[in-house]
Amino acid sequence: MSNRVEPPRLNQAMRYPPCGRYRPFTSRRYGCRMTDPTGDDATAPASVPAPPTTANTGAVGAFGREGGAERDIPRKRVVSWAMWDWATQPFNTTVLTFVWVALYLTSWQFLDPELAAQGVLEDGSRMSCVDSAYIGSAYCGGLAELSAWWGWANFAAGILILLLAPVLGQQADARGNKKKWLVGATFTLALIQFLLFFVEADPAFFWYGAFAVALGAVVNEIGGVNYNAMLVEVSTPATIGRVSGLGWGLGYLGGVVSLIVCIPLVLGLPTGSLAYKLVALVCAVWTIVFAIPLFRNVPETTVPSETRRASFFASYKVLVHDLVKLFRTSRPTFWFLLASAVYRDGLAGVFAFGAVLAAQGFGFTTLEVMIFGLAANIVAGVSTLVAGRFDDRFGSRSVIVTALAGLVVMALFIFFARDMGTIVFWIGGLVLSAFVGPAQASSRGLLARVTPAGMQGEIFGLYATTGRVASFLSPAAWALFIGAFGAIIYGVLGIGLILLVGLALLLLVKLPKHVRVD
Repeated sequence: MSNRVEPPRLNQAMRYPPCGRYRPFTSRRYGCRMTDPTGDDATAPASVPAPPTTANTGAVGAFGREGGAERDIPRKRVVSWAMWDWATQPFNTTVLTFVWVALYLTSWQFLDPELAAQGVLEDGSRMSCVDSAYIGSAYCGGLAELSAWWGWANFAAGILILLLAPVLGQQADARGNKKKWLVGATFTLALIQFLLFFVEADPAFFWYGAFAVALGAVVNEIGGVNYNAMLVEVSTPATIGRVSGLGWGLGYLGGVVSLIVCIPLVLGLPTGSLAYKLVALVCAVWTIVFAIPLFRNVPETTVPSETRRASFFASYKVLVHDLVKLFRTSRPTFWFLLASAVYRDGLAGVFAFGAVLAAQGFGFTTLEVMIFGLAANIVAGVSTLVAGRFDDRFGSRSVIVTALAGLVVMALFIFFARDMGTIVFWIGGLVLSAFVGPAQASSRGLLARVTPAGMQGEIFGLYATTGRVASFLSPAAWALFIGAFGAIIYGVLGIGLILLVGLALLLLVKLPKHVRVD
């Protein structure tokens, strides 16, 4: 398919850095503050060593490598960085979510021909598997089986990310080659999309297509680890929310444009595999072309002299050591990573199964699914750009909590108002889209604020890892609710449950209030 804990001590450090540390931040505008280990502010002589900042990492220092909080970052560099979201979004939106997987890979075209023929009604249309008259049919059972197989392919991708993402990020940090990893991941993602051209509409090609797309998700996630880690190189503490939101917003808008480009292919060509093959080619070329600004205009990061280096396998030992250290020095940050793993999997489930619910649950046609995809991405893009301002003003946690609460309410609305017809999914689905982007972007921006200097790749690797550790939750909840109640509409309750659990866990994490950085 495809796509960022804000302790007060960090914010206080941004505004009032510890005496004798982070000199680029100290001026007549920025005072000098000490905080005690419990998080309560307490003044202290300058000679008293400052307690560690969040995660004992010196996260604020990550913003100070090129001149501190007030450094002038060229707008061209910021926009070029954000363009990578635009470049890779067609894979997330068109391939993973609304077109290639939902309308092709998991469709009747990959069923046995005899079974596929059973789904055709007298008027030429196909069975809607939310209709009680067809739920128990062999045709609907076959489609459900395809969706379950696709879930297992995603499970395999999650295991690979769990094993590789944090260590590869750590290696990139230690060697100062995050950009090289990002470039390599981008070209590999484009190659995988090109290889989708060879997936025929035949059951024998299902696993080839499923594992190719799943591998693309792995590569995209690894690239995203390094891309996210570069966020602190193109932002300051005062602008990080807006810059993060810019990336997410451009990504969603890029998804809109890519869907518009692909609509004539899907609707203008005869039913079969050719349209979807061309869609994959368009996405591959798109990824390369629009990633060029980042390749040209965003420089490679420097390596702090104190950064540790280890062999690939020794990196796992270092990783365990860092996890234990993070748990001991900043438990709120540690527990936030775990809480976010749950709710981010719920966010992923919204888009992963949204198109399936629209097509199979509410009977959307191919055109309606693609139009909904356009509308959903426009809404998500605009809401993310707006939410970036709220993030900088009110804090990332406030944005995330509001978004998660809204998502749970909308999931319940779609379920209980389903008898009103497709209008329910249009309203509820678009409101869901409006909340997903802000929650994702604020999570990324919040994590960047507490990332150690010289460890961005590793920490964002942990972010990706914790997210993938829980990646089975949404697919499992989706499948279990459908299996238990016998109708696809019940799957939305499974996704809503995961979001609710994630929200509850986040509220239990003891995080201080946001302190605005002007």
